[in-house]
Amino acid sequence: MPRQPRLDAPGLLQHVMARGIERRDIFQDDKDRKAFLERLAIIIEETQTQCYAWTLIPNHFHALLRTGATPLSKVMRRLMTGYAVTFNKRHRRSGHLFQNRYKSIVCEENPYLLELIRYIHLNPLRAGLVKDLKELDKYPWTGYSIILGHRKNPLIPEAPAGKSFSAVRRVAFSQFRPGIEKARTNPENPVNPVKNKFLADKTIEDVSLHFGDTIKVARRRYRRFVSNGIDQGTRPELQGGGLVRSAGGDKRGLLGRKKEEREKGDERILGSGDFVAEILNKSNEHERNRSRIPLDELATRVVTHFGIKIEDILAKGQKRKISEARSVICYFAIKELEYSGVSVGKFLKIRRYSALRSAERGKKILDTDGRLWDLLAI
Repeated sequence: MPRQPRLDAPGLLQHVMARGIERRDIFQDDKDRKAFLERLAIIIEETQTQCYAWTLIPNHFHALLRTGATPLSKVMRRLMTGYAVTFNKRHRRSGHLFQNRYKSIVCEENPYLLELIRYIHLNPLRAGLVKDLKELDKYPWTGYSIILGHRKNPLIPEAPAGKSFSAVRRVAFSQFRPGIEKARTNPENPVNPVKNKFLADKTIEDVSLHFGDTIKVARRRYRRFVSNGIDQGTRPELQGGGLVRSAGGDKRGLLGRKKEEREKGDERILGSGDFVAEILNKSNEHERNRSRIPLDELATRVVTHFGIKIEDILAKGQKRKISEARSVICYFAIKELEYSGVSVGKFLKIRRYSALRSAERGKKILDTDGRLWDLLAI
């Protein structure tokens, strides 16, 4: 069965996961982890993407994100491709770092936001990276210790040497949650939203406000909330869509249910049947309104990058630079912009099968040159 297209629209809450190829480690040491978080910090601030929870496991990572105007696919592409190039260069390796595409699940906020934050923050304990909650309290590679105030928030970008972040756009409140409750001011220990904070700081405040009006109270209650989730295990009900939710997380329970008794479901969405229908409609509308780079413009961008002419890729030449440019065009057009293999083949004057094969070669080229992704910017 062909994979379904991603669901995306501004403001969606999405649980994102990505594994290393063949389940190999994508973080070999703390320097790798710091490099990943530094890149993530810059990207989420520049794209105004909220990160409510994150955790780094040696062979995969989790993040709970709310997108802004920048599509999730672009956020993840910048993060994963950029990190892969850095990782490969540092460890003197080549080829794919991540296993296939990242996985993303659109989540209904009211029932699942806090549950997913807790679930993600408990991953190091479930994976055996820490032995108990006390050790997790100060574990540096998950956002849990940041909420408790034990560690500096690594998702606040540091200014490059000799430069300032004064020009970086900051927000006081999430642009997609204008009605969030404002905390009461406490002169001793307020959870008090302040203007001109980085979005990563504001997101921590958003989470804390669910647990108390002061930092001290919020931290204590959040720690208790996480502690209460330790015995809940892998939480299968957090891993599926409407149908799975209607069965209490157990897919086997669906076998005895009549069709009319089931909620509308989609494996890309975690939420009630009504929420699933709402998100499908919202995503379809966003997709219809989304601008897409025309093939001729895409080709012009790529050939300019490679320093060749447009007529070169339309000819049957097999010079390396021409072949690479053609492969990159095929990958972008088919895999990212979702043009059909037939239309891309017709444009490049090659067969559909050849366009699909070229797209596979294009992915390998992109893995070695992260700058090419900038050609997709609209």
